[in-house]
Amino acid sequence: MKAPEETVPADLPRTAGQLRAAGHTPRGVKDEIADNLLAALREGRDPWPGIVGFGDTVVPQLERALLARHDVALLGERGQGKTRLLRTLAGLLDEWAPAIEGSELAEHPLDPITPAAVRRAAELGDELPVRWLHRSERYAEKLATPDTSVGDLIGDVDPVKVAEGRTLGDPETIHFGLVPRAHRGIVALNELPDLAERIQVALLNVMEERDIQVRGYTLRLPLDVLLVATANPEDYTNRGRIITPLKDRFGAEVRTHYPHELDAEIDLVRQESELVAEVGDPLVEVLARFVRALREATVIDQRSGVSARFAVAAAETVAAAALRRGALTGEEPAVARPVDLESVPEVLRGKLEFEPGEEGRELEQLVHLLRVAVAETARGRFAGLDLTPLADAVTEGSPVETGERVRGGELLAALPELPVLHQAAERCGVGPGDPPARIAAAVELALESLYLGRKVAKDVRGPGDGGAARTVYGP
Repeated sequence: MKAPEETVPADLPRTAGQLRAAGHTPRGVKDEIADNLLAALREGRDPWPGIVGFGDTVVPQLERALLARHDVALLGERGQGKTRLLRTLAGLLDEWAPAIEGSELAEHPLDPITPAAVRRAAELGDELPVRWLHRSERYAEKLATPDTSVGDLIGDVDPVKVAEGRTLGDPETIHFGLVPRAHRGIVALNELPDLAERIQVALLNVMEERDIQVRGYTLRLPLDVLLVATANPEDYTNRGRIITPLKDRFGAEVRTHYPHELDAEIDLVRQESELVAEVGDPLVEVLARFVRALREATVIDQRSGVSARFAVAAAETVAAAALRRGALTGEEPAVARPVDLESVPEVLRGKLEFEPGEEGRELEQLVHLLRVAVAETARGRFAGLDLTPLADAVTEGSPVETGERVRGGELLAALPELPVLHQAAERCGVGPGDPPARIAAAVELALESLYLGRKVAKDVRGPGDGGAARTVYGP
């Protein structure tokens, strides 16, 4: 995104002469990133805002690669945060960088590289006009697809310039592609192996010799770019879809992974999800445990992975279910309850790849794993808490109904006043002064825990059984 002109500090030099007088000297982009990274580390600042679960694994490897001035390939399954990690690299660039006003490749005023810019700098001297680029303008990203052309990445002959009278051998007839236009910046190529082999070949000289080869002639340009890429490890081999010479050009290959710790998974869901209703910590924990169980399940094709986006989408789906219930019942605030988890398997099963032989059993497998996640979460939340009084109340004449048209207050009104209700709520981070909707979410988790522990029964009736879908906990 281009920074608005009015945000450029007014005291920055506006000509090459002023820039030289200020003592500014050109610096390579890899040196710039390394210097800023070292400064952040020495000052105790986090160079990777928003990156969760990589602090002791991926981040140190990436930092070493950047300090070594290497081009980097991030290898990992889908949904492991590779693209997000690449986008944070722009934060390591200087906030403002000088460039020749009107230059096609954002060349440094004191170090032009194209024939046109060199000629212009010679003609204007110290009066060469300077513009300032925000760091966000120096990051270019491209999703590699099979139809990507050499012209897209490297460049091609511009027929308009030829029509103006220039000859085909004139380097100024070239319309530069993404990589040269990112001169003095970062180029990120997502899913690199998806590029056709002839396009991968076109990148070889750019990465090593910094040549631009277009339509049979070579333009020698000392391009200054950091090239970073993402790929699936399975494709990033000479048996996959990456040519060995290109693979060899990357100085570092860094493996990403899904969060190792449950807390990191929870933090990731909280950070990335846009929730339209309140989803309490216990339910987010359930979803985090659920997605981790999916990554270990033999019924899931683990070669395709279980994206972190699955847990995020699940949390957003649960919040949407709570918001819908709030609209139907008039309850405010809209707070998610365990009954809202039932929408997750049905809505999101299409985001998963199952192993052959599981056809027809997908929903059954997801429901089972989700119940396991609920049981594990409840076990941790209510450890040492005796829920027997609640079980006795439900089995001895106080059945509890929940569902898409049941308010939290109605759920609580079906039960006698019991100390264990407040104790269960407290274990879920809910205080006695909180709205009934929040207390009901905690009590419903306790009821579901009793059902999964076979202490109470549960009768689930779908919308086809007369009226709205509802669930009744009872004897």
